[in-house]
Order: sequence, then structure tokens, then C-alpha cells
Amino acid sequence: MLIEVKVFGLAMDPITNTPIVILKDLEGKKAVPIWIGLFEASAIATQMEGINLARPMTHDLMNEILKVLEVKVVKIVINDLKDNTFFAGIHIMKDSKSIAVDARPSDAIAIALRSGAPIFVDEKIIEKSTNIDFGRKAVDLNKYSREQLKEFLESLSSEDFGKYKM
Repeated sequence: MLIEVKVFGLAMDPITNTPIVILKDLEGKKAVPIWIGLFEASAIATQMEGINLARPMTHDLMNEILKVLEVKVVKIVINDLKDNTFFAGIHIMKDSKSIAVDARPSDAIAIALRSGAPIFVDEKIIEKSTNIDFGRKAVDLNKYSREQLKEFLESLSSEDFGKYKM
């Protein structure tokens, strides 16, 4: 089953300085953290903040190409988690033909934000990713507000991150 999510916010892994995008379901009860690259975090942040750049960045360019070609971004689905790597699909529609394109979740999210497409996460991914074992600390991300999550992440030591380092 697919669960619709929104971008809850961006945080920084305090150990590796790697950005983390936090997705939460529409009720705010379930969260999914995804470690992403700096460029993708920048693309997500600029769109979330409504910042218009003088020249289009890659995700803006892709969104404009899709518009010119009359291709609609229908939805984004984060559909798998293997060996701590998330997988996503960008679902597009052209002339009544539906196509799913494999993508990194961060790129898919950046495009979803630009196109206004909804973002979904497969329920099994939420179950795999919401209770994260940070070394000696088992954490349920669903119980944190944005500020509490930021404070929690900043308080972690390098030993706490274990397998989730990039």
C-alpha cells in the first residue's frame, strides 16, 4: 500500500555533514529519513523556500523539458530499500501512456516539488526505515517534532550512526 507523504524538512547528519530529507505522512505520524547529496538538498531547499534563481538548475530544467513535451508528472513513489539505499520512480503521463522512470529519491523529490506531484512511500519502506538503530540507540522517528528531531540528530555521536553513514 502506498502512503502519501510531504517533505517535513531537511536536517544535517552532524557526523558526516550529509543532508537528510525527512518525509512524513499527511497525518504527521510516520517519518522516513533519507540521506541525500548536497546538490539535491540544495534543489529541495530552494524549492521549499520559494527561491527563484536567475538561471534554471538541473531539476528546474528537467521540469521545464517535461512541460514543453507535454509530459505530466503524475506521482513520485519511493518503492524500495535495499542495503540502506532507497529507490524511487517518477511516474509520468504522455498522451494517455503511463511510464515509470527509475530515479534516486532525492531527484524524484526535487522534481515532485517543482511539478506539484504527490510523493508516496510504499508502506513496507516506512516500516523498514522509521525505527532506526543508531548503534546503541533504537530510535522511533515518529515521536519527534521538527525541532526535537534536529536536536536529536545533533546530539548523536559517531558511534551512534553505525550503518547509516554515507
